[in-house]
Amino acid sequence: MESYLKSIIKQFEYYKSLGDKTFNQLSFEELQKEFTEDSNSIAIVVKHIVGNMLSRWTNFLTEDGEKEWRHRDQEFEDTYTSKNDLTKAWDQGWKCLFDAITPLSENDLERIIYIRNQGHTVVEAINRQLAHYSYHTGQIVFLGKLVKGKNWQSLSIPKGDSSKYNKEKFSKEKGRRHFTDDL
Repeated sequence: MESYLKSIIKQFEYYKSLGDKTFNQLSFEELQKEFTEDSNSIAIVVKHIVGNMLSRWTNFLTEDGEKEWRHRDQEFEDTYTSKNDLTKAWDQGWKCLFDAITPLSENDLERIIYIRNQGHTVVEAINRQLAHYSYHTGQIVFLGKLVKGKNWQSLSIPKGDSSKYNKEKFSKEKGRRHFTDDL
């Protein structure tokens, strides 16, 4: 289970980095672009993720993950005033998450915590949030790619480069490592 804790931190770091790399390619106006009426811009998705993170990870082991002070419906209203405002909020949400999970030990993993009065082991709660954030981070990356079109800088293996990528990976000796170690 110690490897689970190390791995989960690396997984969360990976998804944060995908968001960071997407933001780096976009202007504030591009972060606010909605493709259709009532769709979510990247800015709105970020605001929702941040609201969720602050609610779920503040006093993670001792309070319900759905805080009374959270106003989820307001997360779908874009109120960021600058790209810097958006990225500060993004970083604040991730800091809250990492501050909550970094000190966890194996003994904490089977503890029961609550989200909307539904009991979860700590592992279940972490996995729930990893799935939620990876889902929304995928939306952020996809929307970024749509906005930039042919000017998008790939965040994974670019089309047509799979053989080259695999050749480089298979040129290394077998060994236990996390897939994010080379990123």
